[in-house]
Amino acid sequence: MPDESLITVTDATFADTVLAAGTPVLVDFWAEWCPPCRPMALVLAELAEEFRGQVVIAKLDVDANPETTRTYRVTSMPTLLFFRDGVVTASLIGARPKSVLRRALENATTPYANV
Repeated sequence: MPDESLITVTDATFADTVLAAGTPVLVDFWAEWCPPCRPMALVLAELAEEFRGQVVIAKLDVDANPETTRTYRVTSMPTLLFFRDGVVTASLIGARPKSVLRRALENATTPYANV
């Protein structure tokens, strides 16, 4: 996977880019017609730089990629799904402040506890 912090994924690239990633991945399910998606995109771009090398932030256009959207039962935009080792570990639905997203990314990058 390229060393990029903010990338675009599609139905065709989702498995290789997100599910097989060696780092945590946040996927932003968005749509062009979604008003709250626009400001969220700007915040996520800033956070992608802040968390470079720790987490990958990916964007998936729900209208252009219906297969992945259906697979994860995304019906509201924006929906943010956090993946680790190919598994959804957390989700957020709707626009959130940058501080909430930062905290969620910090949690996503925290190593699993040895239990």
